[in-house]
Amino acid sequence: MSLLAYLSSFVLIALAIKVYLKVTTRWCQNKVCLVGKTVVVTGANSGLGYEVSLEFAKRGARVILACRNEDKAKQARDQIISETQNPNVVVKLVNMASLASIRNFASDILKSEKRLDILINNAGTGILRNEFTEDGLQVLMQVNYFGSVLLTMLLMDLLEKSSPSRIINVSSILAKQANLTKGNLNTYTGMSVCYPNSKLGLILFTMKLAKLLKTSSVSVYSLHPGVIDTNIFNNVPIVGSIITQYFAKYFFKTVEEGIQTILHTALTPGLEIYSGKHFEECDVVETYKTARDLELMETIWKETMRLIKCEEISEKLQLDAKR
Repeated sequence: MSLLAYLSSFVLIALAIKVYLKVTTRWCQNKVCLVGKTVVVTGANSGLGYEVSLEFAKRGARVILACRNEDKAKQARDQIISETQNPNVVVKLVNMASLASIRNFASDILKSEKRLDILINNAGTGILRNEFTEDGLQVLMQVNYFGSVLLTMLLMDLLEKSSPSRIINVSSILAKQANLTKGNLNTYTGMSVCYPNSKLGLILFTMKLAKLLKTSSVSVYSLHPGVIDTNIFNNVPIVGSIITQYFAKYFFKTVEEGIQTILHTALTPGLEIYSGKHFEECDVVETYKTARDLELMETIWKETMRLIKCEEISEKLQLDAKR
């Protein structure tokens, strides 16, 4: 087959993918007003985080942009305020690769905010080197998984006081490819496994947390937003450039399409009965095979609580669940 034939086949396949995504993408239909509500969005200065923060601001919410880069966060805040005329959009800095930074951020929220109605755990990265943070945690697992778990646990009291409230964990369909165990939870398992492991971790966390919150009015959901044209792979010089500049731009979902399931799980009335479930395209989906091992769920929960030094809050939740 000639090079031209190969290229033609590639273009046809890519176009078929694009058409499929356009046809199957479902849109959040609710028009819920968020005046008087407070939302925290991690990784809010770009991509899905920015787009969903913009939508929350349009609906009148107080939106807290939880970001690492102050300049980019302030620029995002100014853009959102300019477009929505909602001045109640604020920046609070947090580095998900630092447990101390997350604890400081949570402490600030607890002191300065009277309520927290929605927590969007969106911050994440695609591929990072085999490195460990100052906390002794594998950096990709910390940014994508450990950090979100710690932040959620630290904000639990405020979420419960503000209930009914919701926690949204942005995972990925790549969790299907995970090979997560207690032994490799905090190790570098290679680029093709580490990212899926982090996303499966979020699904298992969602499932376990929902069990512990079953007597409360706090709901928690995980979701796959779709294959999105974002900058998640920008830290990979060659691959990231090719993906973001040439392929993703034309053949992946737009960020506006990508936030629809986030909006659905965060805002749609009556979803409380699905707490702990996983969503795709604004609908509940069957649990991935990798997330059906309840013993693994318990094991990963216990090891995670140990690694992020959160056993005390975990014990409190488990005692509350038994009452």
